[in-house]
Amino acid sequence: MKLLVAALASELSAFPDHVPGYERLVTGPGKIKAAYSLTRALDAGDYDEVLVVGTAGAIDQEIAPGVHSIDRAFQYDVIDDNGVAGHHVSMPQSLTLGDGDVVIATGDSFVDDADTVRAIHALGGHLVDMEAYVYTWVAQQFGVPIRIWKAVSDTAQDGANQTWEVTVAACSRDLWARLQAELDA
Repeated sequence: MKLLVAALASELSAFPDHVPGYERLVTGPGKIKAAYSLTRALDAGDYDEVLVVGTAGAIDQEIAPGVHSIDRAFQYDVIDDNGVAGHHVSMPQSLTLGDGDVVIATGDSFVDDADTVRAIHALGGHLVDMEAYVYTWVAQQFGVPIRIWKAVSDTAQDGANQTWEVTVAACSRDLWARLQAELDA
């Protein structure tokens, strides 16, 4: 059995209630809720894989709209003992999934301004979200393979919060189409 994970129910709005071979988990937004919910699920169940689906802001102008597979995740909102942004005091600087084409930067705030986008992009991020790093870390602690697919919902600037509200349903449809194509293959 596989575990289909999203931070918000709206990110699964286009998915049927039952996807063959998958159980569903909605964790809630942010790193703490993501860590708590996924840890509980993996501790209680026996899963072959975790597939995370959700939305992300594009902070790299080269990133095309659509669904992207995540290759690596890091936390942009941490600072180590030497004052280096993007480096945690006791956690790995970045985590590799090895399945994708983009790097995602995770933080506990919804990014909605150009200055923050520039700062995160300078750290090497292409997309930004609030859970990917933690999902990856938890799955790796349990030894469960993880894949993360993110649909671009906004540019993380100037009204991105309102843009996200409008585009989340379309992102969910794109994510479901990708999973459906994989199931049909």
